[in-house]
Amino acid sequence: MAFLRCKRDPCGVICLILTYFSVFYADYVVIQYVLIPTYSDSVWCTLHGSFFNLILLLLLACHSKAVFSDPGMVPLPETAIDFSDLRSQSSRINERGCEGWTVCSRCETYRPPRAHHCRVCQRCIRRMDHHCPWINNCVGELNQKYFIQFLFYTGMASLYSMVLVVVGQGEETPSKHLIVAHYIILLVESVLFGVFVMVIFYDQLVSIITDETPIEQMKNRLMIRDRNSSSSSSMSSQPSHHPPHTRKPKLALLREVFGRGSVFCWLLPLHHSPPSVGGISYSALPNYDV
Repeated sequence: MAFLRCKRDPCGVICLILTYFSVFYADYVVIQYVLIPTYSDSVWCTLHGSFFNLILLLLLACHSKAVFSDPGMVPLPETAIDFSDLRSQSSRINERGCEGWTVCSRCETYRPPRAHHCRVCQRCIRRMDHHCPWINNCVGELNQKYFIQFLFYTGMASLYSMVLVVVGQGEETPSKHLIVAHYIILLVESVLFGVFVMVIFYDQLVSIITDETPIEQMKNRLMIRDRNSSSSSSMSSQPSHHPPHTRKPKLALLREVFGRGSVFCWLLPLHHSPPSVGGISYSALPNYDV
């Protein structure tokens, strides 16, 4: 599946290469041109080097999990589904508690509430947030945790490398100009990536605690705009884009993404069982007879 995504999204492949190159370049500059010249005769060289590489190790682990994990693809049916009697089944859907199930014309299957179709992955993704080229994968129900962890450790690595460059002052050497050039490149890289990932990190947390993905936010804004521009009679007949979901406590929403274990485990790329939504199991068919 990862190989197929690479063929469909060349931009994602470039972003993956750029990500790993930036990480290894930052590690090379920090060790070779910051720590060794500045702390060569001190235990701080080992401490800073170990801690910085631990951050990078967690960064790469979270990134790999986000890249290769299933974001929550809706399973395809083994046989073709007949949708001709879908309208006649609408009352039975409501009675059986399957509100919000829709039909994807591209996948030709039913999809559960809050699932959306990704044009790059060419599959429907449960609670899809967006398709991210930096992981060459969708951010969805099953890998959002790893994506947020990747953002967090990228921000930490960027901040840490900036502090080391600013504080560290190596001895004068004949290659001082080369060292300064590496310092400047690393600072620019750290600032750009640091600001970029922190903005996305904040947006991801807001999306979780408000229990609304960016796709849902956009659809709701369009729905409100359409309602404001339409007459009062048409407003009552306009269907909603997805069923209203019960407002939950912020901590409960965070635990749905990061797991119900210790908060310390939220920082580690550990697998956790996804939450069930309304008791509906995610299969190729909703819970009613077609």
